[in-house]
Amino acid sequence: MSARVIFPAPHGDTIDFMKILHRPPAVSDTERPVPRWATRLAYALPWLLLPSCLWRLPFALHFEMGQIQDRELPELWLSIPYVLTLSVLSEVIAILPIGLVRGWGEVVPRWIPFLGGKPVRPRAAVVPAVVGGLILTALFTSIPLGDNRRLTVFGVAENIAYVDESWETLATVCITPLALWGPIVLVLGIAYHLRRR
Repeated sequence: MSARVIFPAPHGDTIDFMKILHRPPAVSDTERPVPRWATRLAYALPWLLLPSCLWRLPFALHFEMGQIQDRELPELWLSIPYVLTLSVLSEVIAILPIGLVRGWGEVVPRWIPFLGGKPVRPRAAVVPAVVGGLILTALFTSIPLGDNRRLTVFGVAENIAYVDESWETLATVCITPLALWGPIVLVLGIAYHLRRR
C-alpha cells in the first residue's frame, strides 16, 4: 500500500498529487496493458538525465565546475551552441522511450505526415531501442582500473581531477545517472517486445 498526498482544495474538493505527477494512460492507449514499473521507468528517464544536462551548461561559458583542465577550451561561439544542443538533444532522446509504454509507440500519431495513423511494427521500435540501449551502455559505462584510470569503449582514460572533493562529489551525483540510460532503454525495449509479440 502506498501513501497518497491529498490536500484540501477550494469548494470542498481535494487534490491528489500522485494523480498530478503520474496519470496512467487510458486503457485504450495501448493494445495490451503496460506494466506500471515500465511506465514509471520511462517517465523517470528524462528526470534522471536532467542533472547531467544542467551540469554541462556552465561549461558553455568556460566555467570549469571545479575541474582541473590541462587543455584549452573552445571559443565561446563554438562551445555555447555545442553544449546547449547536446543538453537539449539528450533530453529529447530521453523522452523517446516513453513511446515504448504509450500508444504512440504502437500507432504513429496522426500529425506525422505520410505515416500518421499507421501501426508501428514491433521490430521498428524494438531494434532501435535495443541497439540504442547497447550503444548508450557502452558510451556511459566504464571500469575502474586504479591509478586514477578507467577502461571505456574508447580505451584507457584518465579520471578528471577536481579542485576539491565537493566539486568531485557534485559531478558524481550529476553524471552517474547517465550510466543507467542504456540499461533502462534496453529493459523498456525488451518489455515492449514481450508485450507486443
